Amino acid sequence: MANKVKKKRTKQYRGADAALTKPVVTRISAANRSKLGQWWFERKRVLKPVLITSGIVVLVAWLVYELIRITTQ
Repeated sequence: MANKVKKKRTKQYRGADAALTKPVVTRISAANRSKLGQWWFERKRVLKPVLITSGIVVLVAWLVYELIRITTQ
């Protein structure tokens, strides 16, 4: 007769001595960057969506301008 395999515990432990929060992982990268490169590295998370959105708005505005210019000639 084969031994019965014990079921793995999937329920999270919530006892009195359970860990309250997950540990925080801090990632540190060391690189020699220029002043401009460091400025971009620190702000690209905010600036990339802003630059993409503004580029799309400028492109659509230019296309509308060209469409109006073609239709009025």
